[in-house]
Amino acid sequence: MKSDIEIAQAAKLEKVSTIAEKLGIPENSLEPFGHYKAKITMDFIKSLKSKKDGKLILVTAISPTPAGEGKTTTSVGLGDALNHIGKKALVTIREPSLGPVFGMKGGAAGGGMAQVIPMEDINLHFTGDFNAIQLANNLLAAMVDNHIHHGNTLNIDVRRVCWKRVLDMNDRALRKTVCSLGSIGNGYPREDGFDIVVASEVMAIFCLATSIEDLKERLGNIVVGYTRAKEPVLAKQINAHGAMTVLLKDAIMPNLVQTLENNPAIIHGGPFANIAHGCNSVIATKASLKLADYVVTEAGFGADLGAEKFLDIKCRKANLKPSVVVLVATIRALKYHGGCALESLNKENVEYLSKGLVNLERHVNNLKNHYGLPVVVGINGFTFDTNKERELLKQKSKELDVPIVSSTHWADGGKGAKELAEVVVDTIENKPNNFKYLYEDDLGLWEKMETVAKKIYGASGISAPTNIMKQIEELQNNGYGKYPVCVAKTQYSFSTDPSLRGAPTDHVIPIREVRLAAGAEFIVMVCGDIMTMPGLPKIPHAEKIDIDTDGNIVGLF
Repeated sequence: MKSDIEIAQAAKLEKVSTIAEKLGIPENSLEPFGHYKAKITMDFIKSLKSKKDGKLILVTAISPTPAGEGKTTTSVGLGDALNHIGKKALVTIREPSLGPVFGMKGGAAGGGMAQVIPMEDINLHFTGDFNAIQLANNLLAAMVDNHIHHGNTLNIDVRRVCWKRVLDMNDRALRKTVCSLGSIGNGYPREDGFDIVVASEVMAIFCLATSIEDLKERLGNIVVGYTRAKEPVLAKQINAHGAMTVLLKDAIMPNLVQTLENNPAIIHGGPFANIAHGCNSVIATKASLKLADYVVTEAGFGADLGAEKFLDIKCRKANLKPSVVVLVATIRALKYHGGCALESLNKENVEYLSKGLVNLERHVNNLKNHYGLPVVVGINGFTFDTNKERELLKQKSKELDVPIVSSTHWADGGKGAKELAEVVVDTIENKPNNFKYLYEDDLGLWEKMETVAKKIYGASGISAPTNIMKQIEELQNNGYGKYPVCVAKTQYSFSTDPSLRGAPTDHVIPIREVRLAAGAEFIVMVCGDIMTMPGLPKIPHAEKIDIDTDGNIVGLF
């Protein structure tokens, strides 16, 4: 079979104006980027306010493995399948970051016959949203250092500047830096460092803002540092928030593209779920619900991270309620969670599969019992899957009282996920939905973190050094206790140890850093050894990416 990029390059694309017509978007409400991608104007989005909302389908997954689960592939395949069975459906997902594209993944626009296109554009610069976010973030950083250099009337303590610069690339050399070295004219030397763009609070704000006005207000509330008296200094005190908003005025418009089957797709925003809240923009999601009867969206990494943050942060902030959750898994990944070696995953092994089902079971129980949501398990099918292994899944389906549906959308597109689409619609229509948050706003920050650790991760508790506990207490006392927590931890395990597969219990979640995201309105709890500026692997995917003499990109995915 052709590679993903070869499939995408051979696709017959429809003009973006034609795709827009399917959603009732007039051509004058588009800001085109060439023939096949466009931004949807905010004026048009505002005009949708009185329309009835469609059904929101959240796609999440088991804990990620090196075998891959195919969450975006399933999201796209399910969207195509819903349209295939006669429903008006729209896929609304995140934009890929260049860090993983050139690092480990190569691309994140789906795969096989279930892709969003133009694939090369989406995986690379797309419409420039990430660049705009990067520039807005770094403008603020420059203005902070400039303020200090020119008299520092706000009395910022240079030791307590907490606003980092960002870059949309995995670059471990920039994790810790010293800036402003050299002559007096270069400013005051201090320790600094870079995060990746998707970890920036500007990205989080961008994806949680409900309008350009809300965006500006949130940007103004960013805490950039503290005075010697430990008083917070805000971006609006630096007078940076207006210019930052200007840099984001075009980026905030959602991006319209299409699937391989020429169905509409909206792609907008892209915070990582292991270090941020892991879902596309509120503006895109809420607009999509006005444009279609069924909206398929996704949350990053496993359900313990992406889905938890989608439900406890995004839904809470935007007043959203999912109609159903689709939990993506593969038989290969489940065998890996059962202890199977990576090189043996394509061989039948019912024993490893049986052991690995504990990971699936915990995610299902979390979603059903702690959030009150109906769940459908979507198995991304492989040719290596055997009848014995499928039979075991049928047994588990009865045990969990949750439908488990195998799909072949990677090979067959929308028709390969027809049964999944039908089961999803049936579940929405006939299964009870008692959605609730994991914790209430008035619970303390420590207690919120403890609740996530115990209920979602299966931990016995949490721990933190004295200085971190004091910091949490100060945040609580300073009026930030109402905020939800956003956990930064490894995506590979329920614990903070990526080597612990399956469903570990009675582990302790160590909090090593706490960050106030006052503009995004959540508290980041950095747990275990997780980097907000990732590094490249030994052999980065960038080594495989090239361009031929005809100008065609090769090796992207």
